[in-house]
Amino acid sequence: MQSPYPSAALDEARRAIAEKLREIRRDAGLSGREVAARAGWQPSKVSRLQSATTPPSDDDIRTWCRACEAEDQIPDLLAANRTADSMYLEWRRVQRSGLRRLQESRVPLYERTRTFRVYSSTVVPGFVQTYEYAAALLGNIARVHGTPDDVEDASAARVERSHIIREGGHRFAFLLEESVLRHVVGNPTVMAGQLGYLLSVMALPAVSVGIIPAGRERPMWTLETFTVFDEERVSVELLTAAITVTAPGEIAMYGHAFEEMTALAVFGADARSLISSAIGSLD
Repeated sequence: MQSPYPSAALDEARRAIAEKLREIRRDAGLSGREVAARAGWQPSKVSRLQSATTPPSDDDIRTWCRACEAEDQIPDLLAANRTADSMYLEWRRVQRSGLRRLQESRVPLYERTRTFRVYSSTVVPGFVQTYEYAAALLGNIARVHGTPDDVEDASAARVERSHIIREGGHRFAFLLEESVLRHVVGNPTVMAGQLGYLLSVMALPAVSVGIIPAGRERPMWTLETFTVFDEERVSVELLTAAITVTAPGEIAMYGHAFEEMTALAVFGADARSLISSAIGSLD
């Protein structure tokens, strides 16, 4: 079973903070119940914090350190906690100011990346979405996450930032599960337009599109959607958050997974046939 947090580095960062809290408590000669009493918490909260079951807030760290008379530890722990937070970005938090700003915030990363490797088990990747498909998808996201409704502007921004697939200096390798072609976003007309656009994008010299056929025996299981930006970072998309992976070993692991998925995929005429078949099923 897959971990709800794909990044081992994030797990390790959380565990290191929890262990430091435990160490501070022990150095102070306090039990967990005594820390809870001084902090005005339930004992169960102390247990959750020092077992890394619940990530601490900045206020939790300050309160813990004051209860243990270890205020000098606060700055380093806050810095470590914010580093861990940067690995895990809750969608609800980053979408508070609207979806358009989120689309635009990624432009600098996209412009400096030379090689993109994108695996999707859920939807057509944003780089190759039509405006209509993006609007339908982002509308669903805004509804589910309860974020401000700026879908039209956000969709336009998503399509605008995708101009880099037609510029020199960038290469794109897309791998899609066949189910992505069959999941109707918007309505059949929107989906047909999106799949037709995907066929046209396949002709671009800097773009490779592979489709992993459904029902094929496979040694590599379906993964969460992820994008590898050069060898710099990996972005992993979950329902509630985005995980940013920067540890070289983990980036290499996602690179290896991409290679495994590539071996399962079909390209060229075979991929176009699967896309055309999906379009035909919309009639």
